[in-house]
Amino acid sequence: MSEIKFYKHEQIPMEMHKVKIVQQLHLLPADERLAKMKEAGFNTFQLHNGDIFMDMLTDSGVNAMSDNMQAAMMRADDAYAGSETFYRMQEKLEEIFGMKYCLPAHQGRACENILATRFVTPGKCVIMNYHFTTAKAHITRLGGHVEELVKDEGLISKSDLPFKGNIDLKKVEECIKKETPENIAFMRIESGTNLIGGQPISYENMKEVTDLAKKHGIVTVLDASLLQDNLYFIKVREESMKDKSIREITRMIADLFDIIYFSARKFGFARGGAILVRDEEMFHSMEDLVPMFEGFLTYGGMSVKEMEAMTVGFDESMEMDVISQGPQFIDYCVKALDEYGVPVITPGGGLGAHLDAMEICKHIPQEEYPAGALVCALYLCGGIRGMERGTLSEEREPDGSERFASMELVRLAFPRRVFTLSQTEYVIDRVKWLYDHRDLIGGLRFTHEPKTLRFFTGKLEATSDWPERLVKAYKEEFGEEG
Repeated sequence: MSEIKFYKHEQIPMEMHKVKIVQQLHLLPADERLAKMKEAGFNTFQLHNGDIFMDMLTDSGVNAMSDNMQAAMMRADDAYAGSETFYRMQEKLEEIFGMKYCLPAHQGRACENILATRFVTPGKCVIMNYHFTTAKAHITRLGGHVEELVKDEGLISKSDLPFKGNIDLKKVEECIKKETPENIAFMRIESGTNLIGGQPISYENMKEVTDLAKKHGIVTVLDASLLQDNLYFIKVREESMKDKSIREITRMIADLFDIIYFSARKFGFARGGAILVRDEEMFHSMEDLVPMFEGFLTYGGMSVKEMEAMTVGFDESMEMDVISQGPQFIDYCVKALDEYGVPVITPGGGLGAHLDAMEICKHIPQEEYPAGALVCALYLCGGIRGMERGTLSEEREPDGSERFASMELVRLAFPRRVFTLSQTEYVIDRVKWLYDHRDLIGGLRFTHEPKTLRFFTGKLEATSDWPERLVKAYKEEFGEEG
């Protein structure tokens, strides 16, 4: 069962768990939030967590563990080499995905580093449905380039299309012809396209594109970090999959790919990652990179306690009652905002609700980072920390000009089993207020701009006194302590 039906109440998502441990939250007064935002250089990554009321920056590594996951941590084998914990994890991954070989790494971007180091050389092309920031950065730093071939419909913010992460097969064929198969390092499919609203890809589309890759001898790679959300959407939205179990769908997907990697900070609800490989020779071609960058082959830079927890988490991720919670809460939030008239990516995807900053802040030019400004404004007006997913998350062109993002989004992530429905209602309320006062939001400019992954550590400032004027309007509505 993935949804509880109500008799005399509107249909709402219901938590399929009970709370055993709580962490107290504090809502700073609006003037203090303004001071903290300035100290952070108008970058939500630079805020201290103690200054945040609701942390919706990410669902990476901040999901609540189950009681069984925490109990499993006590049996961890901390041997440097030959840890039994690793073999338990490897056995569980082989059971689920049917892939014999496992290369552990401390998180998903470490897996991306290993894959890029193994496959990418100057001039090589990597085909994707859509890029993720760190995946692209590892490829481009080695002289490779990325071709994003998501269907055009995936970039339409408001629609009812069920699989906006689908790759365009015609574009793929044209790209293979242009680049030649020999120059394509690998084809990477992201299950749940992070930067365009956590939108899923269908099983049918994955099968068609991997069949095409196999025809040309191109290595296929699945980024399964957001697989649990994508499994839910395949199960409920893809007609041919409705009678399949989550485990069956997972194995069907796995059978399509040569390599699968993931961040267990998302898939598995713990902190780690791994690369799964089908072919022994391909496994041996990468195994020396794990000790070089991560640690020995039976811990890979991970805490063994986390490995034990994620092994249980993999099993839990095969349960519909577990993986349905995130998408259902996100869908509830998205529908409520849409009914209020707030521009938001529809239909609701995985990861979180995504505000369309290009539409909300259409008065702010892209070179002044509308999504970055909107995410800062949301912290000022509610203590809610989201994440900018737009031009600020891109890197500049070689000539120093801005590479404008296809979409300007603010992601409000829903860490799994963390927030209640009343907290979700608070977020909806504050977003609606901010939308109604959107004309008060202004732009941002860099004061410190790192060359790579600038959105993590860069510092900015407001282009005017708009933050002060926004906070003044907020206090008039909600009072000094609002």
